[in-house]
Amino acid sequence: MVNFTILAGGYTSFVASYLFNSDTNALSLLNQSPTGANPSWIARHPTNGSILYAVNENPSGGLQSFTIGKDGVLSGPFDTISSEGDSPAFTTPLSTGQVAVMNYGSGNGLIVPTVSGNPLKFSSDHPLISFDAPVSHPHMALEHGSEVLVPDLGADKIWRLVEDGAPGKFKVHGQIDQPKGSGPRHIATRGNTLYTLHELSSTLTEQHIPRAPNASAPLIANFSILPPGLPQGAAMAGGEILLAEPSKHFPEPLIYVSNRNTGVQDPRGDAIAIFRVEPKLSLLGFVYTGLDQIRGMQFGGPEKEFLIAGGVAGNAGVIMLKRTQGGRNLTLLTRNLELPTRTSFVWLE
Repeated sequence: MVNFTILAGGYTSFVASYLFNSDTNALSLLNQSPTGANPSWIARHPTNGSILYAVNENPSGGLQSFTIGKDGVLSGPFDTISSEGDSPAFTTPLSTGQVAVMNYGSGNGLIVPTVSGNPLKFSSDHPLISFDAPVSHPHMALEHGSEVLVPDLGADKIWRLVEDGAPGKFKVHGQIDQPKGSGPRHIATRGNTLYTLHELSSTLTEQHIPRAPNASAPLIANFSILPPGLPQGAAMAGGEILLAEPSKHFPEPLIYVSNRNTGVQDPRGDAIAIFRVEPKLSLLGFVYTGLDQIRGMQFGGPEKEFLIAGGVAGNAGVIMLKRTQGGRNLTLLTRNLELPTRTSFVWLE
């Protein structure tokens, strides 16, 4: 028997933990650990697996730190700081020990140093990063080499950030322009190739990362992720992108993207689109989940053979899928309805 514990954030005042038994395919709710309001996005420290960071996605946003105990029970918060903006929808720790948090509502963000020797404590020296655009909705931060890439759904750009002399002090030194009106939301990289999931156009694009700071790079591929047979009144919006590298039982790299239906619901629920990466990006198919507006999903298991997902709306709960056919398909294993919605996930392995 192999048991996995998974943490799940949401628009509540707690982070939930689930237990998944991969022998029986049972998914059960273990705990609900109190947090600040709306820990919608959570992220684990890259080298100290006992530490968790969580946003408070509120008009006066926040960032919190916790420790993770037995059965995924959280202790803390050990520190809480303002995100200095409106509705932080994403956080991630960097390899440098700093923690990025992006304010979707106010078009700015922070990259916050932690105190040396104590990654639970945030430093106070972190000037606000602003994005120069008439409308700005930064929705993610991804470390790539010496840069931090920030897709901006409002500006149709991916901002290129670099440290400006000291930890916590970052500047925008360039941008990668995206198709007008596409709304870049989340990104993934593979070597020097950039894959962008666009919320407003429901597309997945591929391009080379151009030379910094402002060289341009044409799109190599631009795919719709809209599933066939949508009901009249459906309103789709891209959600999350995951990239899985090859492994023993999954011989090729694959990309999985979610699409959120914010309009008239499809009886099949939201779909996850699966793409092969080599020899060129191509759509393999769609898997319907029964979920309403998949905002977050995450791989787990030794070969990333499992995928957990939840909707931000409705009452369809949390589902566990298994990658099959070498990763080219997904099979539903189980569904847990104890909590109606969840928005982000962290596997504890």
